[in-house]
Amino acid sequence: MRYIIFLSIACTIYGTSCYAQNTFKAVIKDHETNEPLIGATVYFLELEKGATTSPRGEVVFTDIPNGEQTIRTSYVGYKTSIITLTFPLSDSLNYFSIELAESAHEMEEITITSTRSSRTIEDIPTRVEFIAGEELSEKGNMKPGDIRMLLNESTGIQTQQTSATSYNSSIRIQGLDGKYTQLLRDGMPLYSGFSGGLSLMQIAPLDLKQVEVIKGSSSTLYGGGAIAGLVNLISKTPSDERELSFMVNGTSALGLDVSGFYAKKNKKIGTTIFSSYNKGTPYDPADIGLTAIPKFDRFTFNPKLFLYLNDDTELHLALNYITEDRLGGNMDYVEGDRSQEAYFEENLTDRVSSQLNFQHKFTSTSQLKIKNSLNYYDRTINVPTYNFTGTQFSSFSEVSYNNWQEESELVLGANLWTDKFTQNDAATNEPLDYTYTTWGLFAQNTWNPLRQLAIETGLRADYQTDYGFFPLPRISVMYSPKPNLTMRIGVGLGYKTPTIFSEETERIQFKNVLPIDKDLLEAERSAGSNLDINYKTSITPELDLSTNVLFFYTRINDPIQLQTTNTEFYTFSQSNGYIDTKGTEVNIRLAYNDFKLFIGYTYANVNVHSNNDKKQAPLVAKHRLNNVLMYEKEENFWVGLEAYYYSPQRLSDDETGQSYWIVGLMSEKTIGEHISVFLNFENFLDTRQTAFDTIYTGSIDNPSFRDIYAPVDGFVVNGGIKVKL
Repeated sequence: MRYIIFLSIACTIYGTSCYAQNTFKAVIKDHETNEPLIGATVYFLELEKGATTSPRGEVVFTDIPNGEQTIRTSYVGYKTSIITLTFPLSDSLNYFSIELAESAHEMEEITITSTRSSRTIEDIPTRVEFIAGEELSEKGNMKPGDIRMLLNESTGIQTQQTSATSYNSSIRIQGLDGKYTQLLRDGMPLYSGFSGGLSLMQIAPLDLKQVEVIKGSSSTLYGGGAIAGLVNLISKTPSDERELSFMVNGTSALGLDVSGFYAKKNKKIGTTIFSSYNKGTPYDPADIGLTAIPKFDRFTFNPKLFLYLNDDTELHLALNYITEDRLGGNMDYVEGDRSQEAYFEENLTDRVSSQLNFQHKFTSTSQLKIKNSLNYYDRTINVPTYNFTGTQFSSFSEVSYNNWQEESELVLGANLWTDKFTQNDAATNEPLDYTYTTWGLFAQNTWNPLRQLAIETGLRADYQTDYGFFPLPRISVMYSPKPNLTMRIGVGLGYKTPTIFSEETERIQFKNVLPIDKDLLEAERSAGSNLDINYKTSITPELDLSTNVLFFYTRINDPIQLQTTNTEFYTFSQSNGYIDTKGTEVNIRLAYNDFKLFIGYTYANVNVHSNNDKKQAPLVAKHRLNNVLMYEKEENFWVGLEAYYYSPQRLSDDETGQSYWIVGLMSEKTIGEHISVFLNFENFLDTRQTAFDTIYTGSIDNPSFRDIYAPVDGFVVNGGIKVKL
């Protein structure tokens, strides 16, 4: 009898246990589109059991015991959902539909202006990259005085140093010469021609809201010069809450950066004011007698006024002023010893520009915008036995009309560029003076024939008074078969009118450069295409993955290059060949709790084709790696380790430079509500070209400089304090 009772109890317990094992089925959807979300993570907190959704957005769990269970559902870019259910469920709840809403916070951080669209970055067919928020702040800590570091650490972008002693640099996108990239400020071309030579060194990043990058031809909206792409620097705007911040930064190379920013919006008036002082001390880590970092003093003052005339009308007025004295070369000479002849390079610059931005909404779906900028730039370059001085006055005016509907958006516009350069050296027999005027009309339409498909078509027609008419069509298509998968493809044409201002002429300080012969040279014309694939998923509840792959190709026909003559002068000539760049960019982002890992790889194969001969373009690292590992406690502390690899580069003297790594450590700690301190160890392996190669030939008093393909300043520590009141 005893055994029968025990057997009955055991069977009862076993039967109850079997009955307590429940099944949970669910489909995870986008709240707005009702589309299933592939790779969303569903996690039972009490059971510590999770799974990701299938291609249909479905997930199934078995063996769930009776009782309350907390279920967390998460997906990259969406708000996390947490629900509590009591098992066993009623028959009517056997199949759940869980809807996730997009994170509004993330959407606010990625509002893009360069495409002149009201759409978010996820809905734009044109591929746009951006640097904003914490990433912008982190990179600004490392180089508070200029934007070189901000751009050089991005995949597919390289800042190319053009002077060994004065640090001058230009931007290269996908390996193409800096003259093919447009640098904009709030959508206006303030840094071009003569005024572009020192622009990277003279733009402080601390009053920027974000930086937007479009790679490949962007000529429909921004005209000639955007063959490789464009970089648009977006300024901060005032809000109802006052912003008052200060930064002080010092370096082990005895550099100093001091800046302040103020912003406040009232009912009818808003104001932003940015001011900075940047000082460099001559620095020679290689002890070769030449400055790796020059001596310089720079002052910047940028006030802006925002008038909110009514609910539909705004007027923005801005003034930018930068003045700088930069001196590099022989260390003794720079430090004040003028008792004997020595090599030096001095740059004296004054930059003044104004911006006007007027916008008026006719209706909730239509808007008029008017822009204008005036730019004055005065620069003097002094080297032994030679002086080059000139002034550039340029202007930009534009009127555009936007009309957006539920399934389409139209942009129409017209603009006018003027550019006048005057060489002020009376001793020259052939001054490099020029006056250019360009008229442009453009139209762009973005259309959604299907919910998963967006098509952007554009057409621009430019008339340049010296080089004629340029029609520039462009098309971009975006297809999103699933919410976590997006593909973009774009094709466009571009052009670049001949200019005396390039990386080549900057390297020789425009010495013995002959004027452009308009009768012999024509504009360079380009065609480019790119294919972009984005994918994101949650591998586990704590581990998120985002990937992006870009394939690109650009061809520039009849390139203009600087050549030497038999009389030791330099002249611009045009071959019947072409330059092309092709390659890929890969970006991977992994986020695990408080850790973030960024991996970027660039393959850029740039070749010059001429007379049935192909030669690799100089100063292009065919392979580059960008790696950053971050640990961040939100609003408290962060530390990051970064490592960048550059493969060997062909030099203009047909030699090959060495490959190298640059490794750095960066950190910031918040103290209370208003103060944070930061400390960075930049290039702590002390990678320098002067450590494994030469930067000049000849004597130190009369050097002939080689290409600069690696850092020359080496290991530098910087740190400082930021105060927000």
